[in-house]
Amino acid sequence: MSRVFVTGSTGGIGRESARQLLAAGHEVVAHARSVDRAAHVRDVLPGLADVVVGDLASLAQTRELAAAATAAGPFDAVIHNAGVGGGATERMLTIDGIERIFQINTVAPYLLTALMPRPGRLVYLTSGLQAQGHVEPDEMDWPWDGMQAYCDSKVCDVALAFAVARLWPDVLSTTVDPGWIKTTLGGPNATDEVEDGAATQVWLATGDDDAARVTGVYLKRFVALQANPQASDVALQDGLLARLAEITGVNLPR
Repeated sequence: MSRVFVTGSTGGIGRESARQLLAAGHEVVAHARSVDRAAHVRDVLPGLADVVVGDLASLAQTRELAAAATAAGPFDAVIHNAGVGGGATERMLTIDGIERIFQINTVAPYLLTALMPRPGRLVYLTSGLQAQGHVEPDEMDWPWDGMQAYCDSKVCDVALAFAVARLWPDVLSTTVDPGWIKTTLGGPNATDEVEDGAATQVWLATGDDDAARVTGVYLKRFVALQANPQASDVALQDGLLARLAEITGVNLPR
């Protein structure tokens, strides 16, 4: 039995990941961005070990979330599932002055990774659209394109996962494209079921077979795929880590 922390687990793929983990007999700590959403997921998934609260659009709340999650651990695995899409028609900044998509999708998982004790396994959600992204996502003078901002954040997630795999050889760090899933984020035209969108992450977080015990790998439906080559560029990885450390004031422990 494993103890797993799943971010963004009040709905969609995150909640389904928590449900599948619980059904398999694992202990699960969920995450909600508000107290109301935390109460809701407790009702929907009564077997949860705990629910911790924090809005990933706030650096302060993300730091508090890291402390609360650490207190609820230790964890065998963390699934960094939380994220937002690229539907915004104009650039939105958070209270910290950071572009919102980048902060929630990339800055927050970095900060949680840097502040929480190392688990045995880390799984970062990305998207097939990472193939169209750029590892330098936060140039504020670029013309606004919400979908491009999303793509950029998702290739940064892959680069983050690969960097952690390189720098933390004692941790299995992977990244998953869940597919185009029928959720609020995926929209009504999505082609894939939520059960399929969660299964690979659950397997990577808890599986005992050799195929699940991999690191520095990008997967979809249990199969390793070739990621955007930028994500494997060590100089770009280090540049991204330096930028994230500058934004958050927290270096990734080495």
